[in-house]
Amino acid sequence: MWDFKRLQEDPPVGVSGAPSENNIMQWNAIIFDPEGTPFEDGTFKLVIEFSEEYPNKPPTVRFLSKMFHPNVCDDGSICLDILQNRWSPTYDVSSILTSIQSLLDEPNPNNSANSQAAQLYQENKREYEKRVWIIVEQSWNDSE
Repeated sequence: MWDFKRLQEDPPVGVSGAPSENNIMQWNAIIFDPEGTPFEDGTFKLVIEFSEEYPNKPPTVRFLSKMFHPNVCDDGSICLDILQNRWSPTYDVSSILTSIQSLLDEPNPNNSANSQAAQLYQENKREYEKRVWIIVEQSWNDSE
């Protein structure tokens, strides 16, 4: 609940999240990607699942919206260091969501979860951005 209160009082730009109606351990979140990125104008839904060990263990976070990104698996799971081997109990929902938002614009192709996206990102940025644009357009339908 502390995370929720902080997110409401001092919301980061472009992200939001709240517990689902009947389960405080599962949150629904949205990332609106900032201008000037390939994901600009996208609205991407995520789910955050907390265990009883939170904040000592990271929550599980995955995209519900379709995603084409070097660090996002087909099932929506996210390859991000703070959600894995660099977790710290000082992180909260705000920092998790803003880190994911940053990852969208600054992928790490050396730690790829989607080899096709990583290869396009490194070798053919124009084609990569075309594929991302398709995902952005799909996100508009997801948010209706």
